[in-house]
Amino acid sequence: MSPAEIASTANPRIKSAVGLRERRDREERGLALVDGAREIGRAIAAGIEIVELYVASEVATSSEARTALAAARAAQVEITTVSPAVLARLAFGDRSDGLVATIRTPSMSLDRLTLPPLPLVAVAEAIEKPGNLGAILRSADGAGVDALIAADPRTDLFNPNAIRASLGTIFSVPVAEATSAETIGWLTARGISIVVARVEGSVSYDQVDYRGPVAIVLGSEADGLAAAWDAPGIQAVHLPMLGIADSLNVSAAAAILFYEARRQRDGA
Repeated sequence: MSPAEIASTANPRIKSAVGLRERRDREERGLALVDGAREIGRAIAAGIEIVELYVASEVATSSEARTALAAARAAQVEITTVSPAVLARLAFGDRSDGLVATIRTPSMSLDRLTLPPLPLVAVAEAIEKPGNLGAILRSADGAGVDALIAADPRTDLFNPNAIRASLGTIFSVPVAEATSAETIGWLTARGISIVVARVEGSVSYDQVDYRGPVAIVLGSEADGLAAAWDAPGIQAVHLPMLGIADSLNVSAAAAILFYEARRQRDGA
């Protein structure tokens, strides 16, 4: 433990960490903030490098917080004690577990992805809201998706709110960032079929075979998918909408498609 508690939000180390709220700062420094005991514990378990762990002892009293703190000590993470006020400055949202970490973000290159022989890949193009991106990751983890690619991302994968919304599953699902053109080329070169979700898709989502190497592609709720995904050989599917709305929240649509693929792959 650090010899003295940091009690001022003006402390240079704290100000430096708070700067990681901004995407530009995260990308320039290769660091990100992780808020929450469960998320930090999952990062440690996945072998993510924890640069520093900030702990407000008066608040970090839950069993999850104690478990994450023990894991951090076992991994010889640098632990800094801070006041509850400083922790609140670092934390996101209204949930406080008394722990916030800075991590070194892993490479986001497509080339680092290692896929099984019959991969199931998720592609999320130009998603605006980090909460939606995190929720897609959570569904991808639950359905056994082998990798998620953020194509032409409008919010970065390691936005603290995306990490929180994913419940730390971002550390269990291999992820990458690329342009849509790069993603299409990468998938095509590996013989991975592409299925895109569009309101005007000609086939119902459950009438497509997801049992082979396949990528499921979803676009932003505001703009849908870019024209690049209209290429020959790309299958467009739709989800039946029986009410007055013409589409679902992108994370809800992702969950339906991922679990349909899982159902088919499990032979149900």
